[in-house]
Amino acid sequence: MSDTPLVEMRSITKRFGGVTALSDVDLDAYAGEVLAIVGDNGAGKSTLIKILTGVYQPTAGEMFLAGEPISFGSHADAIAKGIDAVYQTLALADHLDPPANMFLGNELTKKVMGVTVLDIARMRTETERVLMDRLGVTLKSLDSPTESLSGGQRQAVAIARAVYHEDLRVLVMDEPTAALGPQETARTLNLIKALKVQGLAIILISHSLDEVFQVSDRIHVQRRGKRVGFVRTAESSNQEVLGMIVGAKEAA
Repeated sequence: MSDTPLVEMRSITKRFGGVTALSDVDLDAYAGEVLAIVGDNGAGKSTLIKILTGVYQPTAGEMFLAGEPISFGSHADAIAKGIDAVYQTLALADHLDPPANMFLGNELTKKVMGVTVLDIARMRTETERVLMDRLGVTLKSLDSPTESLSGGQRQAVAIARAVYHEDLRVLVMDEPTAALGPQETARTLNLIKALKVQGLAIILISHSLDEVFQVSDRIHVQRRGKRVGFVRTAESSNQEVLGMIVGAKEAA
């Protein structure tokens, strides 16, 4: 893990009319680490990452990527800078096969007798390559509709779509195991570990403290729109973090 943050969010405040969703929040994320963001519903977790990924714009505060100031008017702006997210809904078109989902909106094409057509063979090859090389995942069939895949396999397709971009530096994962059984949860946690080793900064939102303690390096705790503390995972415990979440204890 680097000594300096890849992502810095400073004094981030977000208001929706008269409601303050975030108040003066700081966040640091490092390349080659998993930073977990935890907190009860309404703590501001999703609002914070939506600001980082360009879905929302902050009312106040600053953001930096590798020391350079950044601001995003859209999610596409964040992707262009190497920041992307995989949300709980996955945003997959279930009736399409995995390669079609992988390149949805960014289809690969080729010229055939002067006519531009979809390069289906290349999209298939690239999907297979990314799944194996980046995630260590092999699908039995790339021709079946994505809806026929297991929850963990669908999760892998969504992650592969994000990491296909070679300039990806930060990946936000919002409740990636919420709809998965124990075995597929374990596989998804292993995918997170694999991406960390590849040098990405992984920001993980999860309600499962057990999973957070399995994969994270540091834990950022939100409560009522504020950061109430952060801890190094190896130096903390479920009880300490839970105490911060419910307001019984605060850390630096």
